[in-house]
Amino acid sequence: KDVRSQFWETYEVVAEEVDSEFLERYNGDIDIIPTFAGLFSAVTTSFIIASQPNTEDTTNALLTQLILLVANGTSAPQSITLPQPAGYSSSDVWAQSLAYASLLLSLFAAFGAILGKQW
Repeated sequence: KDVRSQFWETYEVVAEEVDSEFLERYNGDIDIIPTFAGLFSAVTTSFIIASQPNTEDTTNALLTQLILLVANGTSAPQSITLPQPAGYSSSDVWAQSLAYASLLLSLFAAFGAILGKQW
């Protein structure tokens, strides 16, 4: 065998070792990312839901109007004024924006990890 073919055979063996170690190490890391991204997304979603405005007053007013409509039959019920929603402060808008952005980035991280795993 000449020197060149021996070099490439040695290179192929060493490259295979390095590549397999690399894949083993990063494959384990990629397995963990979707788990933590999913947990973070769940927590972020619960904070987003908790910070939504309270719509119970509007729901209760509409249910009361429906009950009056059913109770009165075909006659028109009394008009009920629905509560006006309060405006949002700039700090609420910023907090909601950051919460949605963090949720979006977390889901993109999980998506990227799954794509990397499939690749």
